[in-house]
Amino acid sequence: MKNMTTNRYMKGIMWAMLASTLWGISGTVMQFVSQNQAIPADWFLSVRTLSAGVILLAIGFVQQGTKIFKVFKSWASIGQLVAYATVGLMANMYTFYISIERGTAAAATILQYLSPLFIVLGTLLFKRELPLRTDLIAFGISLLGVFLAITKGNIHELAIPMDALVWGILSGVTAALYVVLPRKIVAENSPVVILGWGTLIAGVLFNLYHPIWVGAPKITPTLVTSIGAIVLIGTIFAFLSLLHSLQYAPSAVVSIVDAVQPVVTFVLSIIFLGLTVTWVEILGSVLVIVAIYILQQYRSDPASD
Repeated sequence: MKNMTTNRYMKGIMWAMLASTLWGISGTVMQFVSQNQAIPADWFLSVRTLSAGVILLAIGFVQQGTKIFKVFKSWASIGQLVAYATVGLMANMYTFYISIERGTAAAATILQYLSPLFIVLGTLLFKRELPLRTDLIAFGISLLGVFLAITKGNIHELAIPMDALVWGILSGVTAALYVVLPRKIVAENSPVVILGWGTLIAGVLFNLYHPIWVGAPKITPTLVTSIGAIVLIGTIFAFLSLLHSLQYAPSAVVSIVDAVQPVVTFVLSIIFLGLTVTWVEILGSVLVIVAIYILQQYRSDPASD
């Protein structure tokens, strides 16, 4: 029985690892779009979410038919779906994009990577658990890592603007929410359908605020290719992989492989965006990854789940 559980957890980890890799690629492309192409955040998010929602629901309808409406069977599931779409997906997409726009994809990614800490912190607060010694160690190491990564070791100077730092931390909080919020409805419905409805709801809300036909930038082949890559790689494929992973492993286990994302983003940013990093920044990023590993190592043992 334990071997079967472990195999399921490993399958969940592999799907989560794929999601993290895709997000790492998408984050690099997103920096190119937001800074090199100077695409307004509101217009970009309206296009990204609405197009992804339509595509995903079309896929869901082909697979499930009218079962795609099953999630609306009760007010409880509707509430969970709306919460996932707004507080999870919508909020995370916005905060992450703004953090990249104001800073760098590498910095935004390492800050979003703090999401497992927020998951554990929420568990401690709302379930009134006492923190484990490893929790305290992980929090301490992660704070030191973030300090080194965003200051380069100089307390008087930030490596990224303050607003980029704040938006990055908020993206970590919202990333924790989009992992936790959909667990129940994903267990009862197809991940494609849940992600489709979630992104469609987010897309409609974004468009109510900023319709895609208002303030559209000049459409070029580079822009179309970049946005297409973000929609497919960073929205559809990545979120589907994450939601699918939650069918095999708990959110605490899934979040352990988020370390893939900052590594991929750092490497691609150095190669394609000319990012220059110091050994202090690298050390800080490594400390954050180590902290999350320590945290999840003691909280994701299948035998104790």
